[in-house]
Amino acid sequence: MKKLLAIAVALMMLSVAACAGATTVGICQLVQHPALDLATQGFKDALSAKIPDVVFDEQNASGDSATCATIVNGFVSAGVDLIMANATPALQAAVAATGDIPILATSITDYATALDMDAATFTGVTGINVSGTTDLAPLDGQADMIVELFPETKKVGLLYCSAEPNSLYQVNTIRGLLEAKGIETKDFAFADSNDVASVTQSAVGDVDVLYIPTDNTAASVTETIAGVVLPGKLPVVAGEEGIVQGCGIGTLTISYYDIGTATGEMAAEILLNGADVSTMPIQAAPQFTKKYNAANAAELGITIPDDYVPCD
Repeated sequence: MKKLLAIAVALMMLSVAACAGATTVGICQLVQHPALDLATQGFKDALSAKIPDVVFDEQNASGDSATCATIVNGFVSAGVDLIMANATPALQAAVAATGDIPILATSITDYATALDMDAATFTGVTGINVSGTTDLAPLDGQADMIVELFPETKKVGLLYCSAEPNSLYQVNTIRGLLEAKGIETKDFAFADSNDVASVTQSAVGDVDVLYIPTDNTAASVTETIAGVVLPGKLPVVAGEEGIVQGCGIGTLTISYYDIGTATGEMAAEILLNGADVSTMPIQAAPQFTKKYNAANAAELGITIPDDYVPCD
């Protein structure tokens, strides 16, 4: 496997070198799933509109943080003009690899957490070679949604990957919001995709509703989760639309394509106009939408309020 990765990186470097003179952008995406795919596409579309001859070297780490490091170190060796890091492990790998090449990230829930900065003093400007966009939807709105859809709820399970710090940030936040409403919570943390089915199964019959944050590992295995929660009649409220499309009932979600587009526009400012990435504020999604999975709601016999719209 290491030999194959080395060959892949070498080929990547040759490819970039062959495009000498062109603007080159390395894209490191943690894993393939609809939300991250949309963010990457939005980024590429927006930047290509501004720089038609831009060359993208797009690589997917298949959910492995070590592979993220291999990918971004290859970008640094190749001398790309900018790195786009899609998801927190990709961002963390890029920051470890270079303090000079501009890094724009997307699909990051909380930059202070991702960059190990003091959340109490973080202003939304990193002061280093990093900026980008956040995918954080209002967690208080998601807590309200659980009560709106399931007013008899007494206990909510919190399903997330323990290896994702931004998932833990969301879970800790929504736990406090739910407990303030008098709702008990219980954590169901899984280490990786291999144990998600067994951990999810342990929630069936124990909780009234399952909440899944914007968790990349969960988003990549929604079919597995659906295979447990739907037969178990356990409704899921999630942090983003892709998870709901796969296994959930409702979400207060952003458009990942939109935040990818905003990230691409930021890249154009850096590459065309010399903007200083270290002073560029982190940008958030412009709007949030209540969405639901019509098929899953019908299967579980759940009535959805009129102000929700079906998932795309």
